[in-house]
Amino acid sequence: MKVLVTGAKGFAGRNLCAALAALRDGKDRRPRFQKLLPLEVCAFDLDNTLEELSSHCADCDFVFHLAGVNRPKGEEQFSGNVEGLSLVLSCLEKAGNRCPVMLASSVQATLEGRFAGSACGKSKLEAEELLRAYGARAGAKTLIYRLPNLYGKWCRPNYNSAVATFCDSIANGRPYTVNDPTVELDLLYIDDLVEELLTALLGEEHRVGAFCVAGPIDHVSLGEVASMLESFRSARGGLYVPDCTPGSFQKKLYSTFLSYAEPGSLSYALRANADERGSFTEVLRTPCSGQVSVNIVKPGAIKGNHWHRSKWEKFLVVSGEALIRLRRIGSDAAGDPFPIDEYRVTGDEPTVVEMAPGCTHSIANLSDEHDLVVLIWANECFDPEMPDTYYEEV
Repeated sequence: MKVLVTGAKGFAGRNLCAALAALRDGKDRRPRFQKLLPLEVCAFDLDNTLEELSSHCADCDFVFHLAGVNRPKGEEQFSGNVEGLSLVLSCLEKAGNRCPVMLASSVQATLEGRFAGSACGKSKLEAEELLRAYGARAGAKTLIYRLPNLYGKWCRPNYNSAVATFCDSIANGRPYTVNDPTVELDLLYIDDLVEELLTALLGEEHRVGAFCVAGPIDHVSLGEVASMLESFRSARGGLYVPDCTPGSFQKKLYSTFLSYAEPGSLSYALRANADERGSFTEVLRTPCSGQVSVNIVKPGAIKGNHWHRSKWEKFLVVSGEALIRLRRIGSDAAGDPFPIDEYRVTGDEPTVVEMAPGCTHSIANLSDEHDLVVLIWANECFDPEMPDTYYEEV
């Protein structure tokens, strides 16, 4: 399949071309998209020629027309919303190619509410009408998406996206201004749009009435976006990561936020709590799924010998050899101590050992030469005010 993408160097075009290239090169192996192979991606933008466009239109199997501007300037050859589409359709007609054509329009084309009188909306609406007329005349399938505000990696800040501007400023400690925090935004994540466009390439686009649709769309205020981004920046100090619920706006916004960090700013130091036995370093905390830490045990040393009332943990030896011992607190029916449960584990055979509540536990480094490295996940973050940790020898 040969796919033409206009506006290939723009925000949506760049993301779509990257996704198509991953399919073409065998990096995206999802079964549902393998029927698109072999795949040829023809990227077209302002620095390409009309001859190249004509050549692509002669035998392409699908056109994604993503080229356009938000503030039409009239006479630029390929940047106008109507002029650019007209040029593509003309090339297709001259070649007798009736392949499907997708148009990235805008919700501004409704010309309703705050979009009433919008110059961008008028040009987008005219482009929609042009494509419909072409489809009827040529017998070609047309797909019109009225897109809301897009956000995600590679969007240009200080242009037409408040999210991109805020991400760029807050991620890099630059000043910014929220003129009206109550302004409501309808936002579509770029990866969700790309997924829909790949689905459209399969002929399985989602439609509502006369239009194709992509989603989900999140409804948030400017103030909420700025506040959330500020919380991302400050979270490093507390080692917190945001809510990563699949499909959540917060998860997508955090991915976007990180993509704007300038080189050299993606690392931050952790505090290792060290003593003669080794060290214990918290790596990350989550709002509701506990924390992850790294425990280093010096050769021959033993750590632990404590129990928890409610907290439970998972130990994974990453490097070295350990003896993990657990014993249930208290006595059995005969008044004897409960038996000790032992696990000998190594980093060569990854094995998780769980520390159950009510069981005192210890971990010993069996090596006399090398450090023991243990990855620990606890179901709750450590709270010095309520440590839930009680000393008792195993």
